[in-house]
Amino acid sequence: MFHPESTTASDVVDDFPYRTGSPFPQGATWDGKGTNFALFSEGAERVDLCLFDRPDQPAESRRVRMRERTNGVWHAYLPGVGPGQLYGYRVHGPYEPERGLRFHPNKLLLDPYAKCIGRELRWDDSLFGYTIGHEADDLSRDERDSAAFAPLGMVIDQRFDWDGDERRRPCHAWHESIIYEAHVRGLSKLHPDVPEKLRGTYAGMASPPVIEHLKKLGVTAVELMPVHHSLHDRLLLDRGLSNFWGYNTLGFIAPDPSYA
Repeated sequence: MFHPESTTASDVVDDFPYRTGSPFPQGATWDGKGTNFALFSEGAERVDLCLFDRPDQPAESRRVRMRERTNGVWHAYLPGVGPGQLYGYRVHGPYEPERGLRFHPNKLLLDPYAKCIGRELRWDDSLFGYTIGHEADDLSRDERDSAAFAPLGMVIDQRFDWDGDERRRPCHAWHESIIYEAHVRGLSKLHPDVPEKLRGTYAGMASPPVIEHLKKLGVTAVELMPVHHSLHDRLLLDRGLSNFWGYNTLGFIAPDPSYA
């Protein structure tokens, strides 16, 4: 059982009804009837949940003030909100760069526990809390709103039928294990026996030709190089290049869709 610091059990903000919800799990969790949103920010003075109807919107359609906080986690349950809902956060608090505090509600933030990125980041100077080129460098403050360019989280349906696969683990002892580190795209992109439409994808890596190759090597487990959602560095994009390896993480829990 949790005990909200606030005594408010329900509220209506921007004509959107919500309930207290739960601080756990963090992120956006759909239960079939609504979605629980939970975000940790111990130093925040206020958190607004911003809902978007479409990925091309320059600003949110609705803004819900999250009034409940438990052990530094702000939370709210929104009935009727389900898979496909795009969202982000505006977090209020002190802006004191000298003390490492950079709360800035004009900058829309991605949920670090987002399970899916519903809109990619588009590089723009307004994404930065400070003014690019200012004489005070990163001690300055940029007042522009970043909502049109910021990445958005998306609520998903987490239900999945494993069809018994979870009970068929290889269970090799450590001293008998051979672990193969591989890049999803690199391993199958040029493999002539993998169907062309599957090359460079998750399915391509799980295709029979790749599995047979790994088994011939004696591999018992595969360790994937980053498959979480990453972004392409601005410098690379300006040069017409991209980030192949995926080490510039945007969301640790959201799978990168470019391999799907």
